Amino acid sequence: IIRGQRKGKSTCYRAHTTHRVGAPKLRVLDFAERQGYIKGVVREIIHDPGRGAPVARVAFRHPYRFQTVKENFIAVEGLYTGQAVFCGRKAQLAIGNTMPVGNLPEGAVISNIENQPGDRGQLARASGAYAVIVSHNPDTGRTRVRLPSGGKKSISSDSRATVGVIGVVVVTRSPCSRPVTRTSSTKLSARPGLWCVVWP
Repeated sequence: IIRGQRKGKSTCYRAHTTHRVGAPKLRVLDFAERQGYIKGVVREIIHDPGRGAPVARVAFRHPYRFQTVKENFIAVEGLYTGQAVFCGRKAQLAIGNTMPVGNLPEGAVISNIENQPGDRGQLARASGAYAVIVSHNPDTGRTRVRLPSGGKKSISSDSRATVGVIGVVVVTRSPCSRPVTRTSSTKLSARPGLWCVVWP
């Protein structure tokens, strides 16, 4: 007879959200992005607790007021501090730029894709994730993309996406050091809640 217990499991769990930097999203779709482009500068690349992908804090000039607006983007591989990124319909095809998928060529690698135009990014947002543009249909205004799961999805050509692959946080550890397993936690005599009876 083998009996297992849920020792240490609590029903009242609270997520540790104190040090999180905020929800990373694309910019709100405005006149500058619909008709041209807007320039931003990557101020810092930071770690968000509870998220595998790094977060880039990008500063944009306010289109109407004399102030700076900071947005949190999911950082792609190759993004660095001080880099200029461009968002809009007339932006160039470069790593970190955000533009409509209808303006990107077939075979382009993209991430943080909008499912509906203006929802600020819903698809391919996990660490190391990316999607590939398969084809365009100008008659219906739809674009077919291959998602990280392998499935293909048809989205609007006006939906925006970021060029590049989502970054990965690398945890460096010495190859000679391993986590130490305590002997007291592996002995059955020290774990009275987990026991078994073997009949001769």
